[in-house]
Amino acid sequence: MTVLYLDSAATTPVRREVLEAMWPYLTQEFGNASSHHEAGRRALAGLDRARGTVAQVLNCRPAEVVFTSGGTEADNLAVKGIALGRRDRDPARTHVVTSAVEHHAVLDSARDLARWDGFDVTELGVSAEGFVDPAALERAVRPGTAVVSVMHANNETGTVQAIADLAAVARARDVPFHTDAVQTAGSLELDVQALDVAALSLAGHKIGGPKGVGVLFLRRGTPLRPLLSGGGHERGGEEGEQEGQAAHEKTPWGKHGVWYGRRGKSGRGWWASTPGRRSVTPPPRAAAGCGLRVGGGAGSR
Repeated sequence: MTVLYLDSAATTPVRREVLEAMWPYLTQEFGNASSHHEAGRRALAGLDRARGTVAQVLNCRPAEVVFTSGGTEADNLAVKGIALGRRDRDPARTHVVTSAVEHHAVLDSARDLARWDGFDVTELGVSAEGFVDPAALERAVRPGTAVVSVMHANNETGTVQAIADLAAVARARDVPFHTDAVQTAGSLELDVQALDVAALSLAGHKIGGPKGVGVLFLRRGTPLRPLLSGGGHERGGEEGEQEGQAAHEKTPWGKHGVWYGRRGKSGRGWWASTPGRRSVTPPPRAAAGCGLRVGGGAGSR
């Protein structure tokens, strides 16, 4: 019997060219990218190429690309990490703004901050069409706001938010703006300069990548408290060994190809790009927060 799969918005099968790109780094080039011997240096070179490709797709610096274990971890790291990082610098920053229609990875992260860390959380309502009103956001942001998080497109309704307009409101108040772009990678252009965001989350299994890998774009200078301890990799934002699992420059997707990023103690990220469309490939989520519960229940990420 032939099965017709029509739920690619939830997850996708791993593309053959992705498997082929990953294979050498799962078998021969399996070195620890943090090691100083030749095998480690070759793995690190693949990881660096992967980071550079993601940076090109997102129009950011390679150093602003943080590999994670998926979309859930990227969202948790953005919301909790930035909020706690801002409070570490300024104890008055104890307020988070998000919308009522976010994925649970964002909503539960914000609610965990309220429950365990004493933050005040504002959940903005949306219009009948599902849009967040920039004027409502402007009223919600206050001097003590640490971070704002509004998703790029809703995973159930498909509503695409005016992220650049919303981010401009936050930037005018010196508040980092994060967007969950897990659902739009591969469909919409993800230029972080045009979107004007401080952070952006992606997940690979949504567009042909393996489950358990993702990316967080984190703009240089954005405060961040790491959620995981041990190792000091990924700008200190995510700990664990960084191992480049695959890097291939000649796939059907174009010269920049497909990369499987890092896998380690906490899992690390894979990214695929289609340069002609300036889109990226992202994945789900899995992580353990050091003293922080990882938010995000409903829906595969």
